[in-house]
Amino acid sequence: MAKIFNTAGACFSDVHYMVDITERLQVIESMVCQGDYFTINRGRQYGKTTTLAALADFLSCDYQIISLDFQLLSRADYANEASFVSAFSREILIASASLEIPDGNKKKLELYARNKSHGDGLPELFALLSDWCRQSAKPIVLMVDEVDEASNNEVFLDFLSQLRGYYIHRRVRPTFQSVILTGVYDIKNLKRKFVSESEHQINSPWNIAVNFSMNMDFSSVQIAAMLQEYEKNYYTGMDISVISEMIYDYTSGYPVLVSAICKIIDEQLAGTDRFPIKTDAWTVAGVNEAVRQLMRQPIPLFDSMIKQILQYSELKEMLMRILFEGDKLTFNQYNSALSLGMMFGYIKNTDNQVAVANRIFEMQLYNYFLSEEDMSSQTFREAQNDKNQFLKNGRLDMDLLIRKFVIHFCNVYGDNDQKFIEKYGRKLFLLYLKPVINGTGNYYVEAQTRDSKRTDIVVDYRGEQFVIETKLWYGNKYQENGERQLCGYLDRFHLQKGYLVTFSFKKDKVIGVEEKMVDGKVLVEAVV
Repeated sequence: MAKIFNTAGACFSDVHYMVDITERLQVIESMVCQGDYFTINRGRQYGKTTTLAALADFLSCDYQIISLDFQLLSRADYANEASFVSAFSREILIASASLEIPDGNKKKLELYARNKSHGDGLPELFALLSDWCRQSAKPIVLMVDEVDEASNNEVFLDFLSQLRGYYIHRRVRPTFQSVILTGVYDIKNLKRKFVSESEHQINSPWNIAVNFSMNMDFSSVQIAAMLQEYEKNYYTGMDISVISEMIYDYTSGYPVLVSAICKIIDEQLAGTDRFPIKTDAWTVAGVNEAVRQLMRQPIPLFDSMIKQILQYSELKEMLMRILFEGDKLTFNQYNSALSLGMMFGYIKNTDNQVAVANRIFEMQLYNYFLSEEDMSSQTFREAQNDKNQFLKNGRLDMDLLIRKFVIHFCNVYGDNDQKFIEKYGRKLFLLYLKPVINGTGNYYVEAQTRDSKRTDIVVDYRGEQFVIETKLWYGNKYQENGERQLCGYLDRFHLQKGYLVTFSFKKDKVIGVEEKMVDGKVLVEAVV
């Protein structure tokens, strides 16, 4: 059977195209060898389950592996200590079917699993597990996936306390060689949901855990290696270096996004009128089209993002400040909004500065935040009404769009003060752009240029690219620097024409659009 790109559940190398994670497994193996207890906290669909499944095989020669999944436990299993012990025993017996459990321990686990009303609790269960660890010929490693499912109950805290107690006294009470928990929420945030406000983020029973800081993103080199395996099967002739770099530029290596783009190209684009064969689909145009389609799909990852933004107002406010106001936030792990963003995988720490984790997340966030204002925004409605003017023979007339935006902005917002323009000017331009390209084109904002002074917007419409720089007026010298920067940016995209929209606060400014040559490039410059 031919391999496929997988976006649902764990990946297995014999049936799925996947990157080689051997180096990752070797690093984790060294932590297990050291006897570390730790939690792998990453965003949704970040490869946690895949990593655990591969790790279990990787360690099986030297360790006995108990691999559990807490999402298989029901709400009733957390009702009280006896119910949890019964469910935990049941899952251990299932997961350890191929392992050697001493007869006495196995019989007791079977008793616990059958009887939810037995008198024994967590202390007795852990005494049993300790005896098993003492008798085992190989060290035992406990892996628990989806610990998020244990949130909002006290029993799980007691479970962690037992793990902690045995870890501390492991010289006299044999215990697991290593314990690995995985989930989105870290233990502090699980605890924060059900302890008193005075104990929100302190005294965690999991403070024995070492930090797990491994980068689990895919590199462009790893993506290329995966595509090389695909190419051996289909001989598409794709430029693997270009395609892998492009996929990385969009995803920053977020595992499920990488797989999703590849899956759309392979299964949905190839064979269509625009991309008749796989050779046509595995191109720059194919990647852009796959991204456009991905952005329109209600995938679980995007659903979770919106849910969490709605749930945590401080996270939403921070993301809006980064995206629309160009705030350069210094990373601080104790800031609650930053901590949430990092935990969910929506932001990253880049040289101690906070940035949105990848371009696709940025695009999705822009679309969502702008959609909140779509129907109430006069700018959006105006562009929607003018949309057909900008589309000629399947091409986008960006020159006309810029001119129309200048007229609209000056008519509606021209009398607003500097503070309003600094905060909302570029947001209004995006609101004007969005309904024109929506459903057919993509746009994104270059993170390295998004600040309080300038922002570069890249638009892809049916394979044709446009670069628009929006900036605030800070004098003639700064304006000239902006022109040169834009020209350099056009070189990167192999373009001869670019657009510059300047929001000026000068009382004697000349509103309008002019075209000029700078460093051999045609710049269409608008002043509002």
